[in-house]
Amino acid sequence: MVTTPETSVAARARYEAVIGLEVHVQLLTATKIFCSCSTRFGNPPNTNVCPVCLGLPGALPVLNRKAVEFAALAAMALNCQVNATSIFARKNYFYPDLPKGYQISQYDKPLAEHGAIEIPVQGGAKKIGITRVHLEEDAGKSLHEGFADSVDTTAIDLNRSGVALIEIVSEPDIASPEEAYEYLIRLKEIILYTGVSDCNMEEGSLRCDANVSVRARGQREFGTKTEVKNVNSFRFIREALEYEIERQKGVLESGGQITQETRLYNSNEGKTYNMRSKEQAHDYRYFPEPDLLPLIIDEKRQAEIRRSLPELPEARRKRMVADYGITEYDAQVLTFSKALADQFEAAAKAAKNPKRVANLVQSELMGRLKAKGCEIEQSPISMKGVALSADLVESGVISGKMLKDLYDLSFAREKDFPDVYEEEGRPEQSRDTSALEQTIDEILAAHPRQVEQFRAGKTAVIGFFVGQVMRASKRQANPQLVNELLTRKLGG
Repeated sequence: MVTTPETSVAARARYEAVIGLEVHVQLLTATKIFCSCSTRFGNPPNTNVCPVCLGLPGALPVLNRKAVEFAALAAMALNCQVNATSIFARKNYFYPDLPKGYQISQYDKPLAEHGAIEIPVQGGAKKIGITRVHLEEDAGKSLHEGFADSVDTTAIDLNRSGVALIEIVSEPDIASPEEAYEYLIRLKEIILYTGVSDCNMEEGSLRCDANVSVRARGQREFGTKTEVKNVNSFRFIREALEYEIERQKGVLESGGQITQETRLYNSNEGKTYNMRSKEQAHDYRYFPEPDLLPLIIDEKRQAEIRRSLPELPEARRKRMVADYGITEYDAQVLTFSKALADQFEAAAKAAKNPKRVANLVQSELMGRLKAKGCEIEQSPISMKGVALSADLVESGVISGKMLKDLYDLSFAREKDFPDVYEEEGRPEQSRDTSALEQTIDEILAAHPRQVEQFRAGKTAVIGFFVGQVMRASKRQANPQLVNELLTRKLGG
């Protein structure tokens, strides 16, 4: 039962949500975590497999060094303490796409612990704790569609089986779907900056399960939780949590009890549905993996990995505000991806006015890319081109209108701004003072009332005359020069 809008308001005052997230991130290694099979996405089913990832008798795992480095790097970026010794364990459970009948993971001695990231909340920031980051192998994939002649058939693709993952488990510090959304945005942003994963949700490189419960406001004990699985976008996770929280409030308001269960989210209906009951915590019968030695990352190795840690988004935003005089909002937009931030900084360092570069990226470049459904990497105008255009406007060589026209041509021709600028004959604003003076004289003579208003003290009317002159010059006149000439003539 879900609360009605009327009871929802009252229930919201009586209850609070408690949310914890488990995020699985596929590491960007060329081969799997315990064998040399390719991790390439999209290959024909069951072609990236070998005796190790198929779980055949006698096959032994060999740990991928790059997976360890990537996992440790991600953990450091999340402010976690990397443990000098961690232990691999067998997590035993039956599932059709788990050929060994167990998953090699980590349990009581994980790779890293005790991290945190900050998220923006109304009035400031909130720290969300990270319980642990551990390494594990992925399972295969069950396919339940595309078999028109065999409706009840499930196909198994084991290409993904054995792919290197890290699982990032948050503390139950998240109090709302919006906070969960912000946490995931920040988490993904940090992981992308480290380069350890592409975080492609469509390809399964980033997956999230949400544990959610409600309890009486102020109560210390947690309520009975449900787990929402297999949600394939951050927006849908937020929607699923919104629905599930209201559903649980409704159950409690009607005198019922929450059942511990796993639920799936139907994005078309905006509802969660029971997937399977989970009356008690699942007993995975963890025990140490006998075929793998303890993983040792000593202080020297940790220091080597830490040296490869890039400047992270939040620190970069603060520095960019200080270095380039841009606003915090500008910095937020321009650090959305590492590629965009890198390109902006290269352009800003070469340009006369970094603030103008920031404005052009947001107002002219990003708008056109969004309209075409493209990413910054697909832009025909490079950041070097943006820097040149910013300098041309800054020095008064071209007007804002001319810049817009040149950007339109760049996108239409799929050529960089410098190339289009050359092709168009290096256009410039008109600086012919005599021709401008004649145009101004004609406009002043045609509008004697506005001239008298200006001379009577209504100086804002100069904007009217600037508009008339720019229109008459077909936007080719230099606005600064127009203002100077108008001021002199009207003052005289």
